[in-house]
Amino acid sequence: MNVTTRTPINKEVAITGLYFRGGHHMKSFPKRMEFNGQEYTFVESGLRYLIQKGQKLVELFDMTDGVNSYRLKFETDQNTWTLVGMSDLPRAMV
Repeated sequence: MNVTTRTPINKEVAITGLYFRGGHHMKSFPKRMEFNGQEYTFVESGLRYLIQKGQKLVELFDMTDGVNSYRLKFETDQNTWTLVGMSDLPRAMV
């Protein structure tokens, strides 16, 4: 059984690159992130969730760099990015 544990981070990060996908209705996704003096580059596949609470809109992204997975939060009203947590990718059992 593969078990991954998400480590909570909840720290503001800098997103230094974006990519776009979605054809006619283009959506942006984070491509590069700076955190604790390191730069992380995500592969161009991720999940995006929109959450609305009253007038507030929050976007959550589940991204990977091929080694770890990351959950990011973009708060549209404040234009800030937060690294919510990260975890190792599950490894196939041999």
